[in-house]
Amino acid sequence: MENGTVAEQAYTTYKPLLFSLAYRMLGSVMDAEDIVQDAFLSLDAAGPEPIRNLKAYLCRVVTNRCIDRLRSAQKQREVYVGPWLPEPLLTDGDPSGNPPEQYMLQESVSTAYLLLLQQLSSTERAVFLLREVLLYDYEEIASIVGKSQANCRQIFHRAKRSIGRSASFDSGGDVCLAAPRPAAGQEARQLIEGFLTALATGDVPKLLSSLSEDASLFSDGGGRVTAAVRPILGADRIIRFLTGLLEKSPPGFSYRPALVGGGPGLVTYIHGEPSSVMSFEVAGGQIRAIYIVVNPEKLQHVR
Repeated sequence: MENGTVAEQAYTTYKPLLFSLAYRMLGSVMDAEDIVQDAFLSLDAAGPEPIRNLKAYLCRVVTNRCIDRLRSAQKQREVYVGPWLPEPLLTDGDPSGNPPEQYMLQESVSTAYLLLLQQLSSTERAVFLLREVLLYDYEEIASIVGKSQANCRQIFHRAKRSIGRSASFDSGGDVCLAAPRPAAGQEARQLIEGFLTALATGDVPKLLSSLSEDASLFSDGGGRVTAAVRPILGADRIIRFLTGLLEKSPPGFSYRPALVGGGPGLVTYIHGEPSSVMSFEVAGGQIRAIYIVVNPEKLQHVR
C-alpha cells in the first residue's frame, strides 16, 4: 500500500501519538509498543489503494487491537495477586522539539490517572482518551470506534461522570482513585526530593510532615516477588514499611531519581538490574499516594 519512504514518514509522524493512545489504554509499555508496531505492519496488508486518512486508519487499528487485548487479559486480571499497577513509563523530561515527550509529559500518564481509566470499559476508555486527551472531534472518534457521533457523545459523558466520582480502593485491594494529581511542578519535586532524602537519613519527623495522614501505599509484585498484597494505609505504617525495606536492602542496592509518568520518581537497582520503580501522587502540599512496581515482568523495559 505504501512505498518505503511514505511508510517511514508515517512511522516517524504518528508513532508518538499511537503509542500515547495505546499506553493509556493498556497501562503497559511493552504491549503498547507491540500493538503500534503491528499497526504499521498492517499497512502492508491494506491493499494497493491509498488510505484516505492515514492518521484515523492507524488510530482505529490501534484502538481495536487495544480493546481486543484488554478483553483477552480480563481473566488474568481477575486472578492477579495484590494491587495491579500500570507498567511505569520513564521519560527524560525534556519535551523541547521532541514529540514523544510532548505527548507523554502530561498528567494523563500518571499512575493515578491510568488507574482511574481502569474503571472504564474498553470502549469508554477509547472514546474518553480520544476526546479528552487527544482532542479529537466526535466525527473523528465515531470513525475510529465504529459508532455514531451521538453514541460517542453519550459514551464520553458517561465515562467522564464515572471518572469524576470520588473513590479510594475497594475491598479486594484494587486501586480506584479520583481526581488524580501527579507529582509535577517545582514544589512537588522539592517535596518528593525532601521525602526521599529523609527516608535515606531516617528523618522520621520530615517523613511524617511530607505524607498526608491518610496516605496510601500500593505495591505491585504480581505474586512473582515479595510485595505487600494489600494497600498500606496511614503515614505511620507507610514509614515503617519503607524504612523496613531500606534496612533489608541487599548487597548491590542503588537508586536514581527518574521522571515516572510525568512526575518525579525513583528507580532502584540490585547489582545494576532494575528492582523497583516508585511514583507519587501529591495533593495539598503533601504526598497522598505512593506506587511501587516490583513485578519483574513490568520492569523489563526499564534501564
